[in-house]
Amino acid sequence: MHLRHIDDSIAVAPQITPDDIAALAAQGFVAVVNNRPDDEEPGQPNDAEMHAAATAAGLAYTAIPITHAGFSHPQIDAMAQAIAAADGPLVAYCRSGTRSCNLWALAAAKSGGDPADLTAKAAQAGYDLSGLRPLLDALSGRG
Repeated sequence: MHLRHIDDSIAVAPQITPDDIAALAAQGFVAVVNNRPDDEEPGQPNDAEMHAAATAAGLAYTAIPITHAGFSHPQIDAMAQAIAAADGPLVAYCRSGTRSCNLWALAAAKSGGDPADLTAKAAQAGYDLSGLRPLLDALSGRG
């Protein structure tokens, strides 16, 4: 499991497995957000397996699958709600962690976050948000 901590409230990761969930709980995470559609790749754990593992470990679980079609306002809003509902840090995952980082940034911008700060946090975690910057500016009201 390769976690990239964006800040104290969120980390993103490439695909995790049901076996990783207990370790996440032991590290203090309180919620898991799955940004991966089922059957994106053969052999990946499906939503039901991940939900069951999170529930068994006492973690909140939210599925917000992001496909090649991109991000929608309902998905951005769902991510903002998952972050707001978490009473502690959460981990979001997808195939590589990129969609999860992007969705976090979009949700944070729409909630009033500073795009420059969001871009810097993502960069420290190894993600380049420069392609999203105009959208981050627009969502934050700074564009």
